[in-house]
Amino acid sequence: MATKPPAGDPVQDAPQVAPPQHAAAGLPAIGHTLRIAQQQMGLARTARTLLKVNQKDGFDCPGCAWPEGDKRHTAEFCENGAKAVAEEATLRRVTPAFFAAHPVADLAGRSGYWLGQQGRITEPVLLKEGADRYEAVSWQRAFEIIAEELNALDSPDQALFYTSGRTSNEAAFLFQLFAREFGTNNLPDCSNMCHESSGSALNETIGIGKGSVSLEDLHQADLIIVAGQNPGTNHPRMLSALEQAKSAGAQIISVNPLPEAGLERFKNPQSPLGMLKGTALTDLFLQIRIGGDQALFRLLNKLVIETDGAVDEDFVREHTHGYEEFTAAARQADWDETLKATGLTRPEIERALAMILASQRTIVCWAMGLTQHKHAVATIREVVNLLLLRGNIGRPGAGVCPVRGHSNVQGDRTMGIFERPAPAFLDALDKEFGITSPRHHGYDVVRSIQALRDGRAKVLFAMGGNFVGATPDTEVTEAAIRKASLTVHVSTKLNRSHAVTGRRALILPTLGRTDKDVQAAGRQFVTVEDSMGMVHSSRGNLAPASPHLLSEPAIVARMARAVLGTASATPWEEFEQDYAAIRDRISRVVPGFEDFNARAARPDGFRLPHAPRDERRFPTRTGKANFTAAPVEYPEVPAGRLLLQTLRSHDQYNTTIYGLDDRYRGITGGRRVVMVHPEDAALLGLADGSYTDLVSEWKDGVERRAPGFRVVHYPTARGCAAAYYPETNVLVPLDSTADTSNTPASKSVVVRFEPA
Repeated sequence: MATKPPAGDPVQDAPQVAPPQHAAAGLPAIGHTLRIAQQQMGLARTARTLLKVNQKDGFDCPGCAWPEGDKRHTAEFCENGAKAVAEEATLRRVTPAFFAAHPVADLAGRSGYWLGQQGRITEPVLLKEGADRYEAVSWQRAFEIIAEELNALDSPDQALFYTSGRTSNEAAFLFQLFAREFGTNNLPDCSNMCHESSGSALNETIGIGKGSVSLEDLHQADLIIVAGQNPGTNHPRMLSALEQAKSAGAQIISVNPLPEAGLERFKNPQSPLGMLKGTALTDLFLQIRIGGDQALFRLLNKLVIETDGAVDEDFVREHTHGYEEFTAAARQADWDETLKATGLTRPEIERALAMILASQRTIVCWAMGLTQHKHAVATIREVVNLLLLRGNIGRPGAGVCPVRGHSNVQGDRTMGIFERPAPAFLDALDKEFGITSPRHHGYDVVRSIQALRDGRAKVLFAMGGNFVGATPDTEVTEAAIRKASLTVHVSTKLNRSHAVTGRRALILPTLGRTDKDVQAAGRQFVTVEDSMGMVHSSRGNLAPASPHLLSEPAIVARMARAVLGTASATPWEEFEQDYAAIRDRISRVVPGFEDFNARAARPDGFRLPHAPRDERRFPTRTGKANFTAAPVEYPEVPAGRLLLQTLRSHDQYNTTIYGLDDRYRGITGGRRVVMVHPEDAALLGLADGSYTDLVSEWKDGVERRAPGFRVVHYPTARGCAAAYYPETNVLVPLDSTADTSNTPASKSVVVRFEPA
């Protein structure tokens, strides 16, 4: 039997702490998965649902974007994927009666965990101007309100259209088409807050902002460097790929400020031996100081250059540009400065170099630990430099591997969700639909918040996600949102964004990945693109949570008809009735999607073209892969302060909180904890178990405070600290962003500690 949602918020005043674990998955993961699934879905629904996750005739997991291989396990999901599915396929319901019983002020006082546990939203609801709670509203009236607000704007650029990575290719394509036909490129998305730095660096250096490897490449690699990433929690199925690589002889270097159980040992729940013994994954752990990665890779590059025969001179000569300028800069790398920036020892770096030199096929994987710093783009360029030196792009078993976080975040960008679209994309879109898209750039996430704050934007329409919970500088962001005339959220479940509203607010409930989608032309499927450029279909198998739900394509199509009216020649109604019609148009607009419908029908889907990987062709401004030579940066921290990184717990996916435990780090029963090295804690007078306020320091002089955090003595890198988001987003200044990408610098926040 499924259980009822919690009536009240659980007390989190006294989290319990045990030593961190040194292995991931295994029997505990199976037990936790089944327990969560049973609580949300009951036993029969659990079996019917989980056995369809990531199957060729099933639905794509609404969690991470890690790809599936050709051969699928019966249970092709991880613990956190099962949690995501369970919370979407839950039997719990949020009805209009719930909103009648809970004013917005009550919702605003609840934790994200409590909000998410209430279940699926069943009907569209409206918060009227001056009202204190949401009430049911018809779909027709909801779209009329959106049309009233959008058509009353002085400029289309006063509207913001945000996209979450859960949105399908079909919905994303329609969403960007509507925004551009309406007249704006204000299409911020969750990429702006995560891998925008990766896209910026890769577009400049190799000509495409995506990874260049496949699962097969990982299995063939000699060396895999995992930098700034915790796959055991954030991408658990990646551990299977690393295990297979190890069995084939690969070595693994982990570069991270915290030791992570998943990279120490993986107990594969797919095999009895794996569960009992497991596989040691990391051969060399480089416990780097936060933000020291660029300095590390720059010194490694210098050492490669200075080693006779180490540079792939043929590749460099034929396929790259800027080598001489780069080598001149790299030779300036200094051992003492690098050791200071990284906190590493000389023998550790020398061992890493030996492993790099011994490898003929090297892959570098990374995630937010590299992308969310001021110098993030320069750091990733330095990673590319290392791969270019050894010819490790465009051959099997080698390449760049930015590991995307959400299940279709990469596909959304491919479909045109971007505030700075390429002219060629807009030309193709305009030709196909007979429209004139705006050519000036729109707002990304940070600039959208600034526009709301300054009164330059008045309507926020969010296609999924938790905009308020995901963004930085919480107090500034929430104040900006409250200045809007209308906020609209297309959602399956409640989150913090529904409690922080404009003068009027709508919540539009939508189908999830697990739900059957039946339209006028019959049962529909959607498509997604994984982190390695594979596109495949997704078909839900459950009856929708309510007969009042609309699919995301249907919501966009009906909104477009209400807003644009008869002036639009786009066949919005046809698109709602049959998603094949959307895919036909995509096939004529987006390169790589030719014959989309036929290829999407294949059980295995299809791989998108990638010129550097497929042809060693680099579509950059120079026509070659570009070496770069940015000045080396790393954070400088004043005495008496630490450098804080925000991170996820194991009971969390992005801003969705599944529970209050972080099993691998030994923390249970609460999330307001700050992990500090015991020696740093001793210097700062922070006893284990004591409570402190975290106060960030930034050049604007504004005090940003996160109160009441329990101190946990933890083996972090010296000078560093860690705490969970979204609780610590309040500490990240809105203007503290990465150069070029404008991604919030959530992994390098200078903090001081004050008594709670």
